[in-house]
Amino acid sequence: MRFAEPLTPERPLVLCVFVMTVARGQGRYSIPEEMTKGSLVGNIVQDLGLDVKRLKSGRARIFTEDSREYIGLNVDKGTLLVKERIDREELCAQVSPCSLHFQIILENPMELHRIDVEILDINDHAPVFMKKEITFQISESAFSGARYSIDSANDPDVGLNSIQTYKLTPSDHFTVKIPAHLDDTKYVEMILQKTLDRETGEEHKMILTAFDGGNPQKTGTIKINVIVLDANDNAPVFSQSIYKASIPENFPKGSSVLRVSATDKDVGSNGDVTYSFSQSSERLSNLFQIDSSSGDIIVNGQLDFEKSKKYELYVEATDKGGLSDTSKVHIEITDINDNAPIISVISFSNPVAESSAPETVIAMLNVKDLDSGKNGIVRCYIAQNLPFKIKSSSPNFYSLVTDELLDREKVSEYNITITAIDEGSPSFSTNKTLTLKISDLYRITIEILDVNDNSPAFPRGNVTLEISESASTGARFTVDSAVDPDVGINSIQSYSVHPTDHFTLKTQSRSGSSKNVELVLQTHLDREKQDHLYLTVTATDGGNPKRSGTVKINIIILDNNDNAPIFQKDTYRIYIPENIAKGSLLVTVNATDADIAANAQIGYYFEHTTPKIRDLFSVDPSSGEIRLIGELDFEESAIHEFKIQAKDQGGLSDSSEVIVEVTDVNDNAPKMTLMSFSNNIPENAPLGTVVAMINIQDSDSEENGKITCFIDRDLPFKIESSLTNYYSIFTDSELDREDIPEYNITITAKDSGSPSLFSKKILNVKITDVNDHAPQFEQDSYNAYVMENNSPSLSLFSVKAHDADLGANARVSYFISDNDLNGTPISSLVSINSESGTVYATKSFDYEQLKSFTITVKAQDAGSPPLSSNVSVKITIQDQNDNAPQVLYPVQSGASVVAEIVPRSADVGYLVTKVVAVDVDSGQNAWLSYKLQKATDRALFEVGLQNGEIRTVRQVTDKDAVKQRLTVVVEDNGQPSRSATVNVNVAVADSFPEVLSEFTDFTHDKDYNDNLTFYLVLALAVVSFLFIVSIIAILSVKCYRWRRERMFYKSGANLPVIPYYPPLYADVGGTGTLQHVYNYEVCRTTDSRKSDLKFLKCALISQTAGSWGRGCVLRGESRLMQQNPN
Repeated sequence: MRFAEPLTPERPLVLCVFVMTVARGQGRYSIPEEMTKGSLVGNIVQDLGLDVKRLKSGRARIFTEDSREYIGLNVDKGTLLVKERIDREELCAQVSPCSLHFQIILENPMELHRIDVEILDINDHAPVFMKKEITFQISESAFSGARYSIDSANDPDVGLNSIQTYKLTPSDHFTVKIPAHLDDTKYVEMILQKTLDRETGEEHKMILTAFDGGNPQKTGTIKINVIVLDANDNAPVFSQSIYKASIPENFPKGSSVLRVSATDKDVGSNGDVTYSFSQSSERLSNLFQIDSSSGDIIVNGQLDFEKSKKYELYVEATDKGGLSDTSKVHIEITDINDNAPIISVISFSNPVAESSAPETVIAMLNVKDLDSGKNGIVRCYIAQNLPFKIKSSSPNFYSLVTDELLDREKVSEYNITITAIDEGSPSFSTNKTLTLKISDLYRITIEILDVNDNSPAFPRGNVTLEISESASTGARFTVDSAVDPDVGINSIQSYSVHPTDHFTLKTQSRSGSSKNVELVLQTHLDREKQDHLYLTVTATDGGNPKRSGTVKINIIILDNNDNAPIFQKDTYRIYIPENIAKGSLLVTVNATDADIAANAQIGYYFEHTTPKIRDLFSVDPSSGEIRLIGELDFEESAIHEFKIQAKDQGGLSDSSEVIVEVTDVNDNAPKMTLMSFSNNIPENAPLGTVVAMINIQDSDSEENGKITCFIDRDLPFKIESSLTNYYSIFTDSELDREDIPEYNITITAKDSGSPSLFSKKILNVKITDVNDHAPQFEQDSYNAYVMENNSPSLSLFSVKAHDADLGANARVSYFISDNDLNGTPISSLVSINSESGTVYATKSFDYEQLKSFTITVKAQDAGSPPLSSNVSVKITIQDQNDNAPQVLYPVQSGASVVAEIVPRSADVGYLVTKVVAVDVDSGQNAWLSYKLQKATDRALFEVGLQNGEIRTVRQVTDKDAVKQRLTVVVEDNGQPSRSATVNVNVAVADSFPEVLSEFTDFTHDKDYNDNLTFYLVLALAVVSFLFIVSIIAILSVKCYRWRRERMFYKSGANLPVIPYYPPLYADVGGTGTLQHVYNYEVCRTTDSRKSDLKFLKCALISQTAGSWGRGCVLRGESRLMQQNPN
């Protein structure tokens, strides 16, 4: 038993890590999530019966299908350790149990061990809602029990650590329904338990808290804002039940009398109030009008105090839902003096008897003024010269009476002018003239009594009222009162309504005998149960028999949005294949709403769904058609659940769940994962060597996911299944890299679907080389030629060797066998580039010293052990014309003069002397030719072109000068040619004293003395100037020459030293240029200017075969003379 490390710093939790089952090739462990890196998971050495040595030799490693390793393997200890942070929620989400599956692979031989590590959950996550805050808009007309979905909180933990319960605070109006299975639900429902009243509270704020079951317990919260939407449940209310106003009768048209005002507790359109006159006041519409928006009552006609002193108007305030209130408006008209008095003759006795006594009433007058107050006070009079007078009998009534006796004979007719004048300011008056004849008159008065001969009658026989079903009880609705022309008891006495299920009738007396009739709502209306009501209002008079009149009232009940849509199904479940085409109709959801018109117009929407669902599906807001707009993938998700909300125009809604189950089609080809692959196999690998291990998966299910795997049969490999979905590829026959250097193994994995799908993977296996081939040169031997005087590091030639092997085994390096050449190391002569095989000269060759040599080149590969081969290379040095001819005789010396003596008796062809020269070059570079460049007398001597012999070309005469100086050019045959010159002094004389006297000043030219001082001064200046530089240069040159001379001396005795010549010169090259041997006897003498010793020693000189000559050499002023042996 092993113990895990503490999981969190707050709470040290000790969990056990143990092997649940131990079986051959399989192990199972359990560990908590979030263990620190390096924590122990298990010991596979103990649990699987393995050995640490086997782990190392088999190169044990872990293979995971997703290429991410959470668990590492310590090969040295054989333990499994936590390699990366393990988050169970990231790894498995809500899947439980959560396990890591991987294989431990060992090679040579190949072994697979399956390991399952179960990840145990810890309470490391608090519940989290998708949103921090959510807002609902709920109508106040919503019924108790209405449900509202909320996205449930998400807690990635599982089991007891996941969400266990919810709590809603405060809970005055709502409760929360906790699902029975919290792990399976995606929504939490908030249920309305108490009706809302916007007028009491238009917004409610709550907090929903989700609790998990961990210890300590963790929570998550979401703020819920409920905005209460208004319903038309309040009728308008006037600020006053009676409004009063007083205006003069000449009040101008269009002026506002007063403003009525009503308020509605509802908001929005439900609170918009319009004003109108009730039907009973419509008769006054020619005098007054009301602004429907502001409530201003405006004079619309001509007022007349005399016609009506006051008006009673009934004003209705109605909201958009049909609810209304009524208020009374009293308008009093004040009088102005706009009427003249009116004289009306009530009775007039004409003619009148002349015998009529005084005070006899002739006429009864009614004098009135429609104005009031002083404007209506009238005085009435007649002319004073008439026998009549006027007196007031009662207000506004006057009597015209006789004031004295009448005499027809005097005046038979009178024109009586009656004048009536008011007391207004300004006053108005009226005249009326009566023509009276004297005669007799009589008066009769008749009173007419009323009988009940008229029935009450309403202005309209049918009245239509529109009332919202949300109208509250007590709401009043005005009805036109009936009219009965009869009076008294015969007039209207009572009103009644039938039926009385919803309404009662209330009457209110108005001025005069009329009454205001109102319908009062006493029970709630429900349009869904009854959308029309038909009432009959009856007006009854008090006559006998009674008469009555009726009006039919048609009440249209207006719809209020008091019904939420209802889905036909709570759940829609559909099955579709994953390859269904985009745009396909999946299902049509349908909901109905008991309301009508706009309140019944339903829109369909996703409810609290994820972006993924919206990317896959669409819902038509009008028809409820759900269509596919994305790509389904059974392997990604086999089931999709979401909710559709049906919402009417008033915001009431219902929801239904849609479950889309995706069925699998064979749309996934098998997927191959290379677990292990040795792409380089040695050609001597034994049979059964594992080349690769492959894991093959097919995301499809059932038959679509069954796989067969194979490779080409003509390959030296074989594939077999070691475990389910695991395959091994190993060698099945011997390999030969030289025959086939690489193989492309095509692995085909095929499923069993219809049609079946397959995938291929090509493994390129390279056969690695074994070092069984030595390098081989392109030639058996090599010959190289190099011109002498080459520059050091000059590339001489290249050798090339090939190795049939590959890689390091075919990488050839070149070496020169370190042999000696006459004691000189070959490495001092040539070197070789080990990679390219190019041979370079390490020094400048001199043909005259070394004409050829042979080296051995070795080509060696980089295999282990290395293989090599040798080849011999002969290097021949070619001559170059780099040496000028050297004159051996006559010897040139600045301190002595050699002179040849020619007797004056010499014949033509006389051999004077022979110029002897050699050229150390070879071949044509050493072929010498001789030319006479200058001579004192060119007609006397000639020089042999090939042999250098100087002979006379004519007979010597006495006229010829004793001193003859010849300049001979010796030139080789090289390209370009090189040459040397030699001066030959010839004395034409018969005796030595003669010669001596002529050659006394021979070697001392005139210029010698003249220039001697100049040369001394110049030499002194140069030496002084270069003294310091010379020291450094001499040291450097001396060091360089010392090294060079040592190198030459070590090269062997066979190398010639050119500057040295033996005393007796011979033609060692066999060129024939020196055919004779000369011996001289030298005599020296002293000279007073040189202080030299003069002596003479004779020696025999061979001129021709068997002939000898005698000569002298003079030092200083000495002269050399050749004598004929005769």
